[in-house]
Amino acid sequence: MHHGVVPAAVFAWPQSNLPVSAIALPFLTSMFLHAGWLHLIGNMWYLWIFGDNVEDRLGHFNYLIFYLLCGLGAGIVHTVFNYNVNVPSIGASGAIAGVLGAYLVSYPFARVLTLVPIFFIFVTEIPAILVLGLWFVMQFLYGATALASTTANTGGVAWWAHVGGFVIGMILVGLFPRKDRPRYDYSWR
Repeated sequence: MHHGVVPAAVFAWPQSNLPVSAIALPFLTSMFLHAGWLHLIGNMWYLWIFGDNVEDRLGHFNYLIFYLLCGLGAGIVHTVFNYNVNVPSIGASGAIAGVLGAYLVSYPFARVLTLVPIFFIFVTEIPAILVLGLWFVMQFLYGATALASTTANTGGVAWWAHVGGFVIGMILVGLFPRKDRPRYDYSWR
């Protein structure tokens, strides 16, 4: 409750007796907390697949700043769309979604080794624009479904943090100078 973002507490802040640090600091600390090992491993898996290329493009320091900005922005988007939720939001997925958005803009035709579960599971390479585009559409649809739900939203997946982080990452990556030179030809063959 102290280190995760609680949207209802953020919107109640002007009338509460909490110091501004109790409301602002969790937007940073929540990015470094996870609900368990599977949550952490899932986030790190996405970061391992896509993060190194974005870091190569931005450079180490700019990547850190980019990552933190995406996480902060994702937390804000999540808070706005879930203004009445009293459950703390934790995890790095909003910041990692920003990395995914940056990857999509930077390397749309890079081939991503993907598990495809059609009739049986097989592994194939699919262009990033398809993998990440489908991922984004799924996040958006789940988020829209959660907003349309008549039941109270008491926690779970921060769909709007994913959507917000992704869009913020797509925008922010263009504001940083490019450090790398593309090592691979990502065009269709």
